[in-house]
Amino acid sequence: MVHFFSGVVLRDLTLAARRRGDWLTALFFFVMVTSLFPLSVGPEPELLQRIGPGVLWVAATLASLLSLSRLFEDDHRDGSLEQMVLSPLSTVVLVLGKATAHWLVYGIPLLLVAPLLGIQFNLPWEAIAVLVLSLLLGTPILSLLGAVGAALTLGLRGGGVLLTLLILPLYTPALIFGTGAVDGVMAGTGAEAHLSLLGAFLLVTSLVAPWVAAASLRVALE
Repeated sequence: MVHFFSGVVLRDLTLAARRRGDWLTALFFFVMVTSLFPLSVGPEPELLQRIGPGVLWVAATLASLLSLSRLFEDDHRDGSLEQMVLSPLSTVVLVLGKATAHWLVYGIPLLLVAPLLGIQFNLPWEAIAVLVLSLLLGTPILSLLGAVGAALTLGLRGGGVLLTLLILPLYTPALIFGTGAVDGVMAGTGAEAHLSLLGAFLLVTSLVAPWVAAASLRVALE
């Protein structure tokens, strides 16, 4: 199982390296959306600090949606997904490997540029550190839940729109806890409670989402 998991991750990372435009598009989207807000609302430091955590988290959430429709679609189109699902190896491990690769390709770049974007909103360094930590806990949730939505809408006409409608409500708790952690630091109440809830949500998602996505894949391929 470990060999199969690592093989799925390495395969998807190799394919992503050949299609740099896909993950660069998501990264540029994240940067552009967050950069437009300071230009539109003005340079007032207090206002930027107040809206900064929410803007960064919403932009990260929307950026993750850009690539989810292709999570299984390319493999489904060339027939390799069906072969992997019909193999004796676990479909749950397959889903977990593809979600992990998605997070490595799309989530890690967001973590790297988030501190620079936090400076645009005049966030203190302590708040930026908590922002990065919340994204470190929250972006895997986006990939795991996105795998569920991608599996449910696999092969459907207009699946990208339906995927967005299905997944955005599920992203709401991560968005609330992640933004609340940064707001808590800036308000002086601490971020521990929100980070604990975000970590618990990640644990539950890691245990449930791969099984739901695997079952959805089997149904979609029947």
